[in-house]
Amino acid sequence: MLYFLGRRILSALSVVLVTLVATFALFFIAPTDPAAAICGERNCPQQRYEEIKKGLGLDQPKVKQFADYLEGLAVGRTYINGGVERECKAPCLGYSFKNDRPVLEMLGNRVPVTVSLVAGAAIIMLTVGVTIGSMAAKRRGTAGDRVLVTSTLVISSIPYYIVALMIALYLTIFYPILPRGSWTPPTDNIGKWVAGLVTPWLVLGLVNMTQYVRYSRGSMVETLNEDFIRTARAKGLSDRVVTYKHALRSGLIPVITIFGLDVAGMLAGAIFTERIFDLPGLGNLVLESLVNFDLPVIMGTVLVSSIFLVTANVIVDIVYSLIDPRVRLS
Repeated sequence: MLYFLGRRILSALSVVLVTLVATFALFFIAPTDPAAAICGERNCPQQRYEEIKKGLGLDQPKVKQFADYLEGLAVGRTYINGGVERECKAPCLGYSFKNDRPVLEMLGNRVPVTVSLVAGAAIIMLTVGVTIGSMAAKRRGTAGDRVLVTSTLVISSIPYYIVALMIALYLTIFYPILPRGSWTPPTDNIGKWVAGLVTPWLVLGLVNMTQYVRYSRGSMVETLNEDFIRTARAKGLSDRVVTYKHALRSGLIPVITIFGLDVAGMLAGAIFTERIFDLPGLGNLVLESLVNFDLPVIMGTVLVSSIFLVTANVIVDIVYSLIDPRVRLS
C-alpha cells in the first residue's frame, strides 16, 4: 500500500511541476508583455511601466526569472511596488501590482468560499444521485425507472447557467422561497454560513446529480447480475442487504472515479455559481483578474487549481484501492 501511495504522490508532484513550468512559460516566456498588461497598455506612464517590469524581475534573463519564482515558492521573495519593498512570504505565488497584495493572501480569502460551496454540493450530488440510481436499478424496466431516467436526461440537457439563473431570479428574488446566496465565515456564524450557501448547494448539487443517477444505475444493473449477488440471495440474505451492502460497494467503483474528477473540476471552476449567487470565491477572482489583466493572480489560480486536481486524483486512487484491492496489486 505504501509503495502504491508513493507512486501516486510522485506522479501527482510531477503533474504540478509540469503545470508550473507551462503556466510560467505561457505568461512570462510567450511573446507577450506582462508589465504592459498589468499597467494597462493605454495611458500607462513609462515610469510605472518600468517600475512594474523591474518589480516583477522581467528585466532579468528568463532562466533567472523562473529560478526566482521557484525560490519564492520555497523561501519567499521581495517585490518593489511604488518604490516600497513588499514581502511575499513562502509559498509565494507572485504579487498582484493591481491590488498591492501577495497572490497567496488573495487566494487564501477566496479558497474557503469555493471549498465550502463545492463540499456541500458534492455531498448532495453523490448521496442523492447514488440513492436514486440504486432505486432505479432495483426497479429496472418499470415505469418508475423510466420516469427517473427520463427526468435526469431532461434536467441535464438544459445548460447549467440557465437553471442556476432562473432559480436565483424566481426562487430567491421574485418569490423568496429560498434564501439568497451570501458568504459568512462559519467561524463567525454557522447559521448564516449554512443559510447563505444552501441555495447554491442545492442548485449545483442537484443539477450535477443527474449524471450520477445514470452512472450508478448502469453500474448497479451490471453488478446485480453478477454471480456473487446470486450467491448472496441464495444464502437467504434480504434484498436490502444484497443491494446496499454487497452490490453497492462494487457498483460504486466507477462512480467514485468520476466523482473525484468532478469535485476537482468544480473546485477549479465554480465560476457560474459564484457569479450568479455573488459568492466571493476563486471563480469570481479569476473573472476579476481576467478583466484587470492581473497575470500573477491568474497564474497563481491556475497553479492552485492544478493542485486541487492532482490531490483529488490521489484521494480517488486511495479510495479506489481500498474498495478494490486488485488496483494495488496491478
